[in-house]
Amino acid sequence: MAGFSDYENYDGVGLAGLVRSGEVTAEEVLQACLDRIDARNPALNAVVLRMDDQARTAVAAGLTDGPLASVPYLIKDLYAVCEGVETSNGSRLFEGVVADHDSTLIERIRRAGLVIAGKTNTPEFGLNASTEPARFGPTLNPYDLTRSAGGSSGGSAAAVAARMLPVTHATDGGGSIRIPAANCGLFGLKPSRGRNPQGPDGGEGWNGLSTAHAVSITVRDSAAVLDATHGPAPGDPYAAPPPLRPYAEEVGADPGRLRIALLIAGFDGAPVDAAGRKAAEDTARLCESLGHHVEAAKPRIDVDRMVWAMRTIIGCNLSNMYDMVGASRGRPVSPDEVEPVSWLFGEEGAATPAPHFARAIHAIHMAGREMGRFFEEYDLLLSPTLSRFDLPLGEIDMGGHDLDAYMADLVGYLPFTPLFNMTGCPAASVPVQWTETGQPVGVQFGARLGGEVVLFRIAAQLEAAQPWRDRKPPLVD
Repeated sequence: MAGFSDYENYDGVGLAGLVRSGEVTAEEVLQACLDRIDARNPALNAVVLRMDDQARTAVAAGLTDGPLASVPYLIKDLYAVCEGVETSNGSRLFEGVVADHDSTLIERIRRAGLVIAGKTNTPEFGLNASTEPARFGPTLNPYDLTRSAGGSSGGSAAAVAARMLPVTHATDGGGSIRIPAANCGLFGLKPSRGRNPQGPDGGEGWNGLSTAHAVSITVRDSAAVLDATHGPAPGDPYAAPPPLRPYAEEVGADPGRLRIALLIAGFDGAPVDAAGRKAAEDTARLCESLGHHVEAAKPRIDVDRMVWAMRTIIGCNLSNMYDMVGASRGRPVSPDEVEPVSWLFGEEGAATPAPHFARAIHAIHMAGREMGRFFEEYDLLLSPTLSRFDLPLGEIDMGGHDLDAYMADLVGYLPFTPLFNMTGCPAASVPVQWTETGQPVGVQFGARLGGEVVLFRIAAQLEAAQPWRDRKPPLVD
């Protein structure tokens, strides 16, 4: 590609440094990003809405100075609203709905000097672990075009893996940052509940299950983005414990001797494929070689109760959203406006007795207390990120009419990630291995509530010991 040919050799912090030093201009960096979207997106379907003109206008108007100023950025097309742009949530239901304001997180992203250049693909309402919305079609994995990029931040992860840009926005309500990060060879951190703001249109996502952050090529980019976005906004219902210093300063800091619990099978003993087991066991040995203590252990979790609670909370939230959309436009939402599984969730939520919703909230809070006790004994919980790393497109299908079967597919694929949404604890997927066929494999580290510091420290230590940033998919090479 013509122009800034070294673009892909830099992460976000590196690109911003080049602009500050005058070696390249913000215009050149943006054009390098747009050129790669032009060239690579047709094969992947990662970016579903272009904002080229808005991005060029922002650069021409002048950007604030900071660790990520002038770095191109994409926004996952799910609930994060940008003024003057449609937020579809991956659904026909929101076609043509254009926001008249920015969400608080978007305001902070812009204030950091990040340049918003478009929106990325997501399954409808973020309900799938694979990004295959009926409205926009599937996002393909850059490492294997027959495989899923993961979900629900699959568009964001595919764009970063394909080196359209080095870091970008993602959200996570059951693993939706960590799943695609694992599938696409990226670092993906889900922050603590209350770490990033959800306003001004809501106080929390899915009653605290969901939060927003990023997927990235490097750990330091993730830390720099979180430095720019974290902290409560006026009116937030709660906030995560504040860090003692910038997260960027934790990248490369000595983590000390950590107590790491190792979990190979699911919390209920559910099996994991050979690639996941090997990645977790090899990472455990690497951690021991770095001076950490590792032993097999897990918190006591009632998996069936957690699945019920999560299903109940999501269903009630979908039902409420349909009611709000219907009230705002003067006619109710109908089944033909959303995908079958989305409708089934909403119907189940509408039929849920109020005491059952209260019990679901109580259940996730009790799980949070169990995790709190567990993390008094251990600093980290290490596991594979997923049960398998070869998910074909179409296998987890939102077009069916059996919600029990759909939930069974999700739970089988995600034995590790949802617990950290239910408890509010932070967790990160770290790309540690690639299979013989070239598919990335990630492991998950989870920490106590407010424990992003230890996650950044251990991830940076692994990144230094076993670098991954130069691993690129065939689409790029």
